[in-house]
Amino acid sequence: MQTNPKTNSEISFNDFKETVLNDYKIAVTSRECSLLGRREVLTGKAKFGIFGDGKEVPQLAWAKAFQNGDWRSGYYRDQTFMMAIGELTIEQFFAGLYAHTDIKADPMSAGRQMGGHFATHSLNEDGSWKNLTQQKNSSADISPTAGQMPRLLGLAQASKIFRNVKGIENKTNFSINGNEVAWGTIGNASTSEGLFWETINAAGVLQVPMVMSVWDDEYGISVHAKYQTTKENISEVLKGFQRNDEQDGYEIIRVKGWDYPELIEVYNRASKIAREEHVPVLIHVQQLTQPQGHSTSGSHERYKSKERLEWEAKNDCNVKMREWIISSDIATEETLSEIEKDIKKKVRDGKKAAWEAFVAPQKNEQEEAVLLLGNLAENSANKNFIEKLKNELASEKEPLRRDILASTRKALRYVVGEDSSEKKQLQDWIENYFEVIQPKYSAHLYSEAKENAKTIKEVLPSYAKDAEEVDGRVIIRDNFDAIFNKHPDVLIFGEDSGEIGDVNQGLEGMQEKYGKLRVADVGIREATILGQGIGMAMRGLRPIAEIQYLDYILYCLQIMSDDLVTVRYRTNGTQKAPLIVRTRGHRLEGIWHSGSQMGGLIHLLRGMYILVPRNMTKAAGFYNTLLETDEPALVIECLNGYRLKEKMPNNLGELRTPIGVVETVKEGKDITLVSYGSTLRIVEEAAKELQQAGIDAEIIDVQSLLPLDLNHDMVKSVAKTNRLLVIDEDVSGGASAYILQNIVDVQGGYKYLDSKPQTLAAKDHRPAYGTDGDYFSKPSVEDVYEKVYEIMNESNPSKFPKLR
Repeated sequence: MQTNPKTNSEISFNDFKETVLNDYKIAVTSRECSLLGRREVLTGKAKFGIFGDGKEVPQLAWAKAFQNGDWRSGYYRDQTFMMAIGELTIEQFFAGLYAHTDIKADPMSAGRQMGGHFATHSLNEDGSWKNLTQQKNSSADISPTAGQMPRLLGLAQASKIFRNVKGIENKTNFSINGNEVAWGTIGNASTSEGLFWETINAAGVLQVPMVMSVWDDEYGISVHAKYQTTKENISEVLKGFQRNDEQDGYEIIRVKGWDYPELIEVYNRASKIAREEHVPVLIHVQQLTQPQGHSTSGSHERYKSKERLEWEAKNDCNVKMREWIISSDIATEETLSEIEKDIKKKVRDGKKAAWEAFVAPQKNEQEEAVLLLGNLAENSANKNFIEKLKNELASEKEPLRRDILASTRKALRYVVGEDSSEKKQLQDWIENYFEVIQPKYSAHLYSEAKENAKTIKEVLPSYAKDAEEVDGRVIIRDNFDAIFNKHPDVLIFGEDSGEIGDVNQGLEGMQEKYGKLRVADVGIREATILGQGIGMAMRGLRPIAEIQYLDYILYCLQIMSDDLVTVRYRTNGTQKAPLIVRTRGHRLEGIWHSGSQMGGLIHLLRGMYILVPRNMTKAAGFYNTLLETDEPALVIECLNGYRLKEKMPNNLGELRTPIGVVETVKEGKDITLVSYGSTLRIVEEAAKELQQAGIDAEIIDVQSLLPLDLNHDMVKSVAKTNRLLVIDEDVSGGASAYILQNIVDVQGGYKYLDSKPQTLAAKDHRPAYGTDGDYFSKPSVEDVYEKVYEIMNESNPSKFPKLR
């Protein structure tokens, strides 16, 4: 009798042989896909290839320990694992390589990511959650080195939350008592990245069920491990993280990447430790190879010695597994050769089928376009030129959509002065082509569900007759209290968020009331704070990740930009991460604590909402709105607003601030002033002084920068006043320029302007320290007053003579 590598129960030798041979078939299939995939890139059928050859055997062992409900957060070498868990076929592998835009052909990303980037589907077609405990889950990969690490932490922490937080026991489609393990993978060279170290440290502190595999083939692209890692050995460096009887930490295990039986034992042991004890495990998988080098962009023969190449050939994990199978009398040389021959054919056939499926729709579209071009040419004075375009397009044996659309669009240039039914047919076809094809490359940047954050209706704050004037921090605090009471799956965490109730006491008393897991302090590590939120949001919780100041967003901006905001887009709508990021910024004093870098954020964070409430009541309404839907957002509270007085609403937890809707806070007839956040108070004060000079300004608070003014209310104001000034405290060319472009260009405001539209921003340096530093760095009341007066002077110099 033998032991079942997956269950540790005893099975017959015949069953054991069948299991081993099935694993070997997967390893060989994966290798053949890698080899043939490289050829497809070199022949030009695919743009780029990065493959998992050399990592096959350890991934077979990992797949045996991976259970339903578990999660993967890996990197682009894990194709064998995906095949082993039944989530990647030969055809799907090649569909991803060719960038097939059909989600059924390429279920990983519908052609949006290059091959080697893997994901499973967490959502049904209507955007609702699947039962994630009944499937094996892979969070969608990203390319940036070690970028998968922060998210991994959150995926693991979710199990801890599900196991220990009361009130969410009914969320059984996301977790079964927190028994799920989050599995991470990384190349040994990428452990040099700060994101690796930050995550490793955080997982050790939090004690979460995370198993981290380091695939060690001694190189990072062409750079040897001696230039990457102290002592050339990551597990040696991490020895201090090893747990003992007195202190928590990691279980650290080393194993040879070609030792099939030992790998199976190691992965089962790691699974048991993480799953039952909620202890993180690091598995250092050594002596791996990379037979084709890093990617199709180069050859490893250029940087590996002859001796190293010979060693890799002998110690390749597939070669060693083959030798072990024969020496263990599991199969003969002849049997394995027959298996390998059969698999080569299957991979070739699968590749061919994937390519034919990829080009088939384009060929149909090509035929339609060629027919329309032929019809257009018949009655055109420029027949010869159009027929040349038609013939060139028809000669393309494997047409791209770029070729089809370029040819048809160019043809219209030759009939610009003509009028015919054939021209109209081609115009209609091109328009329809864009409508049908463009979403294949652009859909799902934001939620496309029938009900989304932009459809949540406003609920205004209501007040008792004797409503008290309180500090703004009290409003945000009491609203969080209502949120935690209403939504047991909501949790908040950040630097100083717990015991002291955040630096501005907007969470005062919340940890004592709701516990240390739901209102948590964390270390100074913004990237993994973000990662905790992404991972937990992907597992059905509603996390609020607090970044203490807007300036510190820069520490985690890469994770927000590359991971969070692209989750829905890069999976073609099959995954989501409804994380709310809370921070505070704008007007304060000093280079590092007065951040208003909104221009950078609005361009780097397309895919999430950026909300800029002017006071704490508006901020409270945004949190309530966001928790009614399932989309990521950044909420920036005004840093100087916590001590300002506001009336206390009596409907906290229920009031809603609409997303993408501007508010006119003062009506006027002479000029439209647009702003947001703390600067709006400056604008309001200036407007009062302008009124005394006979200038009646209309003030608009944009409230949200992404999305911006969905109802196009700003242009309605400009149509009334015929003048426009946009004011904010970002640098010149930042958010104020973005708002101006939206009003003038997108909304067509140029048609209504009698004066040049202008912006008033901060100076291009960061704000100097102190009250005077603020005054000379950011727009002041006087700056706003004088800029508006200057605009009015140009219009009516006799009524508004020059100030200076």
